[in-house]
Amino acid sequence: MQTESGTHTCCGSVAGSGIEQDASGAGPGPVTRVISMDMRRIVAVLAEEAEQQIQDHVWKVEPGDRALALDTEAGLRDVVGPPDAQEALPQIKRLERLRETLAVLAISLARTHGRLAWFLSGALNALEPVLHWRALPADRGGTFGTVLPSTEEYTEAEDAVRRLQDVLAQISRR
Repeated sequence: MQTESGTHTCCGSVAGSGIEQDASGAGPGPVTRVISMDMRRIVAVLAEEAEQQIQDHVWKVEPGDRALALDTEAGLRDVVGPPDAQEALPQIKRLERLRETLAVLAISLARTHGRLAWFLSGALNALEPVLHWRALPADRGGTFGTVLPSTEEYTEAEDAVRRLQDVLAQISRR
């Protein structure tokens, strides 16, 4: 993991995050801010690995993998469209659609094993920061660790989903 200050700590997953504490110490406990690694970069690494494994014949894409990759790609395209269409949506709808991508990926993951399952697991891991997002302000009380994402974070997640769509489409044609 890496904090905003650049200090590295142990990371348990490809989509790990860093935590930085606010020095002000305001409130009952330390204030933390979770910083995610770039989702687009993580998905790009997954895509490169999948393409390399297929090219090297390490991953022999079976007909069942092709069919599931096609179904998953279609499911993702149903919920995350072109950038201009996504950016025109209210943030609550953008978050709703990003959460739906997690559901599409999880359902597909449950239906397969082997390299496609490993790829889908990596994709879910890459998009994990979306699970910590909320679209509504907290008038009072706790937010269960959720944060309001920036417009740039929405765009980053949507770009990552579009890259996943492309990779799954390529897998379905192998």
